[in-house]
Amino acid sequence: MYRLRTLAGVSLGVLMMAGVAVAQDAPKWAPMPAPIPAAQNIPYNGTIQLSVDLTDTVHRLVKVHEVIPAKPGPLTLLVPKWLPGDHEPDGEVSKMAGFTFSAGGKPLNWTRDVVEVNAFHVDVPEGANSVTVEFQYLAPVDDGIGRIVMTPDMANLQWDFASIYPAGYYVSRIPVQATLTLPEGWQQGSGLDVETTNGDAITFKTVSYETLIDSPVFAGKYFKRIDLDPGAATPVHMDIVADKPSSLDVSDKELQIHRNLVQQAYKLYGAHHYDHYDFLVAASDKLGGIGLEHHRSSENSVDPDYFTDWDKSFYGRDLFAHEYTHSWNGKYRRPWDLWTPDYQAPMRDSLLWVYEGQTEYWGNVLAARSGLYDRDQYLGHIAMIAAYYDNLAARQWRDLQDTTNDPIIAERAAQSWPNWQASEEYYDEGLLIWLDADTLIREKTGGKKSLDDFAKAFFGVNNGAWDTLTYNFDDVVAALNKVYPYDWASFLNDRLHDHGKAPPFDGLTRAGYKLVYTDTPTSYFKARETYHKMTDFNYSLGFSVSKTGAIINVLWDSPAFKAGLTKGMKLIAVNGLEFDADNLKDVVKADAKTSDKIDLLIKADDRYKTVSIDYHGGLRYPSLVRIDGTKDMLGDIIAAKK
Repeated sequence: MYRLRTLAGVSLGVLMMAGVAVAQDAPKWAPMPAPIPAAQNIPYNGTIQLSVDLTDTVHRLVKVHEVIPAKPGPLTLLVPKWLPGDHEPDGEVSKMAGFTFSAGGKPLNWTRDVVEVNAFHVDVPEGANSVTVEFQYLAPVDDGIGRIVMTPDMANLQWDFASIYPAGYYVSRIPVQATLTLPEGWQQGSGLDVETTNGDAITFKTVSYETLIDSPVFAGKYFKRIDLDPGAATPVHMDIVADKPSSLDVSDKELQIHRNLVQQAYKLYGAHHYDHYDFLVAASDKLGGIGLEHHRSSENSVDPDYFTDWDKSFYGRDLFAHEYTHSWNGKYRRPWDLWTPDYQAPMRDSLLWVYEGQTEYWGNVLAARSGLYDRDQYLGHIAMIAAYYDNLAARQWRDLQDTTNDPIIAERAAQSWPNWQASEEYYDEGLLIWLDADTLIREKTGGKKSLDDFAKAFFGVNNGAWDTLTYNFDDVVAALNKVYPYDWASFLNDRLHDHGKAPPFDGLTRAGYKLVYTDTPTSYFKARETYHKMTDFNYSLGFSVSKTGAIINVLWDSPAFKAGLTKGMKLIAVNGLEFDADNLKDVVKADAKTSDKIDLLIKADDRYKTVSIDYHGGLRYPSLVRIDGTKDMLGDIIAAKK
């Protein structure tokens, strides 16, 4: 039974209704637990012995056994939380289970930190010199749980979900020796060096925990290793795992193009920041997609027919160039607010327009210079980017700098209205800013200098070093001024904090090109539609739709938006006929010559309705065309370096 407190026999409620002030005790706030020990730049006493078993592919279990040197007393162990390259807090602690802790063969009680739930606290007993930890990583069995990292034929091991580490130390000061057991007959590729092999167990050379986390493994039944720089003192390889053996067939032409990428990168940067490098490649539609940078390797997912259907598989082929560039920009040269001494300290993303934006710029340029893209494919990609910003409604209220917070705000979750919300614009709008800078330098110096000079001076220092050299905004400005003296601080700030103005097309115009819309899609536009299994009416009706009629995206304030379409609806029929993408294209073309509206039968949840779109502009696909009488700077920018 609920009863009101009383004061001298009078109901508290009565007193309050009478307007009498009644003193009450303030709520008591529970004290916070002790903070996690901060990382210190001191050596760790001993070497962690880590054993990881990938043999249970049926249940998709990663079995972990770890022996961590420790002194008697309180010990805090951490699952990595803030990982380089992710730009957000994540970690895989929710998929870890079966934790046991022991010392000297005796079990230890453990508790999870109630604030930092990736932290585990144990008390090391007197006389013990290590703690043994065992657990399993429960790899997702379907993509509704998470990214697929394990299939019957391959695995993508990321050490952050297969290890824990002691708090209180720089991760660069914690030595680890890892042993990996693979299913019978599997082979592996990694940035790690092998010390010994015993059957299917591979023991890697001891490295710091920082290097271990930065050195994932691709392993599989169908495996091929390709030398991308034969005879070089600093080896570069491509390690491919595939769903089927035929996906490993790489032609001489394709091999040469990927070798070109290495050489064009060396010509651009004038140095390298690794002692060897491995492109880890999964030619698979079963392993979850990934593109993730590391210092001496990169994780890359491509379609199973990437090599075997080369002429048709060019969409997104700048992936390798992008992730490779990160070895220079992001791993060696790193924004100072993205470098942290461990994986517990929060990262900040304020300079992602350099880290990702300039990497996106060079990734596309290097793709063109090496032959991963031909000229038309490159121009088609840039046209797609330009059209996106030409129609991005979010520019009315949000600037590029604010979107650098997106990985932390949204953790890359799906959006209902991406055209109005914006998301991580530092990639492609960053590309346009750096194109603007490149063409400005070329124009002002009569072609004697370019952003290539910045890349070599900024990223190409200290050849062979593969530690980390941080930078801030002022460092970027100073380096640009050494290439060409200019008010670069204002140049960058104006573009980073601009919203509500015209799209950032100064670089395109200066390069001798303009964005137009035609009724014929470019080969890149069509390849994108094929890759995503959809038809894109974004720049005409204002929506894109899957082959089955699912509405994938609706542009804010577009004809489709005004008619009442939203993402998630299903398009059933067009003007009374069952939906077919080609039929809808014919209707759009025909209505450009009439005043008729387009009637769409839509299913929204369990309801059907007909909406009418009043649009008569025909099909519109983005393309770049030359501006008469101007120099073709884009041609100069993407020309292969001799």
